[in-house]
Amino acid sequence: MIDLDFARRGLASQPFSRLLGARLTEFGAGGATLELDIRDELKQQNGYLHGGVLAYAADNALTFAAGTVLGPSLLTAGFTIDYLRPATGVTLQARATVVQAGRSRATCRCEVYTVDGGGEATLCAAAQGSARVAQPRQVPSRNGNPFTGNKNSEADAG
Repeated sequence: MIDLDFARRGLASQPFSRLLGARLTEFGAGGATLELDIRDELKQQNGYLHGGVLAYAADNALTFAAGTVLGPSLLTAGFTIDYLRPATGVTLQARATVVQAGRSRATCRCEVYTVDGGGEATLCAAAQGSARVAQPRQVPSRNGNPFTGNKNSEADAG
């Protein structure tokens, strides 16, 4: 069973998420909320939070929401985002929920908010996307055999 602590460890294993300072504040029952602090390094030339940061937050929140119903081994299959207003504030908050899920794919919606110093949230973007169960990776090892991840495997001994 995936719980909030497990999901947080998954987020912490992503170098880019650590770079942005992202944190998972809610996870479960078909939804996930991802937050990050808005800081100058994440802004564009006009002083607004860069659209790529909003897209990152929506993408990850969508995939974590899907993970509440599909499990931990997922990849984003695709998503779209509409920027509704410039993002300013103290905190960025992406709230995603599952709309429909099958055995190997889930479609989710995400609302992205900025939160000001007084705690007031303003909707700045909306996204929709899907995530799919990832197939196990096989990476060639040094000896040309597929890498399975098993350190004791003859194929991985190369």
